[in-house]
Amino acid sequence: MDLKKVKVPSTSVTHNRNEIDAPTENIYEAISVISRRAEQINTDIRKELIEKLEEFATYNDSLDEVFENKEQIEVSKFYERLPKPHALAVQEWLEGKIHHRKTSDES
Repeated sequence: MDLKKVKVPSTSVTHNRNEIDAPTENIYEAISVISRRAEQINTDIRKELIEKLEEFATYNDSLDEVFENKEQIEVSKFYERLPKPHALAVQEWLEGKIHHRKTSDES
C-alpha cells in the first residue's frame, strides 16, 4: 500500500450503515472484518516506521546528551499526518478491496 497516494479523509466521517453491512448483511460481522484489517494496516505502518527510524538512530551510551535528529523528526511527522488505520480499513471495505469468507459455510 502506497501511503502517499491514499485518498482517505484524516478527520472523522459518518458512513451509511447500509453501505457498510451490505457485503455481509450483518453490521457486526462487517465491523469485525474491518477491525481485523485495521490491525493489519497498523502493524504494517508500525513496522515501516520503526525500520525508517532505525536508519537514523544514533546509539550513545551517555544519557546526558540527547541529539535532535531532523530526519527522524520529519519521518515521525509524516507518519503522524497519515490517516488512521481504521479509516484506511473502512475505505478499503467500501471500495470492495477486502475479501472475506465465512468458515462455517465451507464445512
